[in-house]
Amino acid sequence: MRFVIVGAGRVGLRTARVLKESGHDVVLVEVNETTIERARDAGFEVIAGDAGMEDTIDKADLDSADALGALTGDLNTNFVACMVAKEHGCRTVMRIDEDYREEIYRRYASEVDEVIYPERLGAIAAKNALLGGNIRAVADIAQNLQLVEFTISAGSPMEGYSLSELELPSDSQLMAHAKGDSPLGLPNSDETLEAGDRVVVLADFNHLADVRSIVVGDSSQATALGGA
Repeated sequence: MRFVIVGAGRVGLRTARVLKESGHDVVLVEVNETTIERARDAGFEVIAGDAGMEDTIDKADLDSADALGALTGDLNTNFVACMVAKEHGCRTVMRIDEDYREEIYRRYASEVDEVIYPERLGAIAAKNALLGGNIRAVADIAQNLQLVEFTISAGSPMEGYSLSELELPSDSQLMAHAKGDSPLGLPNSDETLEAGDRVVVLADFNHLADVRSIVVGDSSQATALGGA
């Protein structure tokens, strides 16, 4: 697949590296000369210019791109890049920072395929790594909503219980379940949770600790992944 990444800063360059390591084609769009040089030294094709200008984005050949990730620290630049990409049929992912007001978020979120908060996902991963526990941050769905994967370990509070007996906080929802390394699927209420099972929960950012306590407890040990 071919991806266009707008912004070659910390988030953008790291994302580009992950995509490239997975065998995908990546082109970056960046305006800062120092950042451009660093990305080119890392082996990336970089289009120099302001991604907030349509003629700059057009140089990335969006017709041949599968998706565009607008990952700069500037909301307006990210939004313009996504709108141009949508006209070319690309999937669009837009970075937004936490300090934007809720009404601003809602205004932009409906226009793109996905909005991400890299800083928040990074904070979740760091916190989970420090605390320990079978948790992996999967995605930022909205300003207050996180999609998180939990792994049931021996001794977890829900081990041996069925999915129908899993009582989550009212603002949380079970989205998927998998046995061991099997692919995630829609939850079957009759399935019994066993060590190694994975569940994906959509939860309010402020109540993840409560969900964790219910699903895996406070003492389970594992590596936490996710974040950018």
